[in-house]
Amino acid sequence: MAAELERLHRSKDHPKPKAGIVHLGLGAFFRAFGALYIDDAVRISGGDWGIVGVSLQSAATRDKLAPQDFVYTTVSQDPDGGETFRKIEILETVLVAPEDPEAVLARMADPAIRIVTLTVTEKGYCHDPATGKLNFAHPDIAHDLDHALPRSAIGFLVRALKRRRDAGTPPFTVLTCDNLPENGKLVRGVVQDFARAHDPGLADWIAAEGRFPSTMVDRITPATKPEDVERLAQKTGIRDEAPVLCEPFRQWVVEDDFVPAYGADARPDLAAAGVEMVADVTPYEHMKLRMLNGTHSSLAYLGYLAGHETIAETVADPVFEGFCKRLWREEIIPSFAPPEGVDLADYAGALFERYSNPAIRHRTWQIAMDGSQKLPQRILGTIADNLAAARPSPGLILAVAAWMRYVGGIDERGQPIEVKDPLAERLRGLSDSADTPEAKVAALLSVREIFSAGMAAQLAAPVSSSYELLCRIGARRAAEAVT
Repeated sequence: MAAELERLHRSKDHPKPKAGIVHLGLGAFFRAFGALYIDDAVRISGGDWGIVGVSLQSAATRDKLAPQDFVYTTVSQDPDGGETFRKIEILETVLVAPEDPEAVLARMADPAIRIVTLTVTEKGYCHDPATGKLNFAHPDIAHDLDHALPRSAIGFLVRALKRRRDAGTPPFTVLTCDNLPENGKLVRGVVQDFARAHDPGLADWIAAEGRFPSTMVDRITPATKPEDVERLAQKTGIRDEAPVLCEPFRQWVVEDDFVPAYGADARPDLAAAGVEMVADVTPYEHMKLRMLNGTHSSLAYLGYLAGHETIAETVADPVFEGFCKRLWREEIIPSFAPPEGVDLADYAGALFERYSNPAIRHRTWQIAMDGSQKLPQRILGTIADNLAAARPSPGLILAVAAWMRYVGGIDERGQPIEVKDPLAERLRGLSDSADTPEAKVAALLSVREIFSAGMAAQLAAPVSSSYELLCRIGARRAAEAVT
C-alpha cells in the first residue's frame, strides 16, 4: 500500500530558495522550529534566506530528504488528538560533513551566506560544562587544530571564518539554538579559544567583526518513530520519509545583534514571523532553562527510575505532579528575576499543560541523554543560587541523586539502563567502583567537568542522603517524601 502513495514534493509555485543560511546539526528540533520561523519570515517579507542543512554525523536525514527535494512536513499535535500538517520548503539542500567537509566549508565561506545557525546539542560545543571553556583535549578539537578539514562544529565555524577573512568577506553571524545559558556568549568564547590557538590574528578579527547573539528556543519535539511515518502516510495519502512531530507551542527569543556589514540584509524579518527580538535574552534563558529544562530533566531521571516512559505519563502520576509543581514554586521561581511583564506562576501553569499533552510522547529516556552536559545549566545553576541565598533545594538535590543512580546503569528493578552520555563509561566506572551510596556520590561528585570543587563539597551530604533514600524506598516514594 505504501508504494502506491504519492511522494511528498516541492510546490510548483514555491521554487527552491536561494540560500542565505547554513545550519549545522539538522535534527528534528530545528526542522520543527527554526526552519519554520525562517520559512514564515520569507513568506511574509521575502529575501534569499533558504537553508543549507548540514549533518555533522550521519547521512540518514539527507538520504530521507533528497528524494523529496528536501521538502518535509511538520505535524503539530494537539492534546485532544488533532493534528495540523504543514509543508516546509525552506531547505535548499543537505550536506553530510563526514562525506565531504570541503563542500560544507565552501558553502559556509560563500558570501551569500550571512548566518550560520546551530543545533548540535550541549555536547557539540566540545566545552567543559562546569567552566564554559573549550576542551582542548576533546579528540575532535585536537583533530581540527591539526587538519584543514574539520570534524566539529567549532572547527567548521573557525575554518570557514578564516576563509572569509582571507577573502575579504565579512563574517557570518553565528546563531546558536541550543539550550545553554548565555549560549551566544558561550559559543563566542569557544570559537575564540579555538581561533586563538590556531591563528591569533583571526581571533582578533572575529572579536572585532563577528556577532554571536544569544537566543532562547522552546518547542517540545519528540523523536519521530518508523510507525509515525507509516501512520501519517496512511492518514494523508502522501508519503513523507522525514516528518517531524511537535507540540503546538513555540517561542523564539533572539538578541538583535547581527553582523552590521550586511545592513538591512543581515537577517530575515524574524519579528514578522513572531520571533521576539530583544536587547538581552538572559532573563528568558533563565526562565526556560530552569523552569522547563530543569523540571524536564528532573522528571526524566525520577520518572524513568519509577517506570514511566514519557513526561506526560510521569506528570499524570499525582506524586510527580506535586513534585514538579513544588519544584517551580519553592525552588526554581525564587532563584531568578523574570523577564519584564512575565508572571512566572502563569508560565509554570502553561508548562504543566504542555507536559500533560498525551499526544506528545516525549520519552524520559530521550530527555535523560547527555546528562553530564545538561546538569550544570539546567539544575546546578539553580542549586548554586539557592545555596547562596540559604534556600533549600530538596527536590533538585533528589534529581541530582536520581541522575547519579541512572548513570550507574541499573534501574530499580535490576534491569540495565542504556545510558547515552559522552562520559557514560567513566560515570559507570566511578559508580561501580564504590559500594555504598555515600561512596558512589563522592566518586561522581569528583567529575570536575560537571561539579566544581566548591559545589561538590556543598552537595556531598545532601546528595548522599537523597541517594540513600532512592535506594531504600524508590524514586516515586522519594519524590513524594520531598513534596
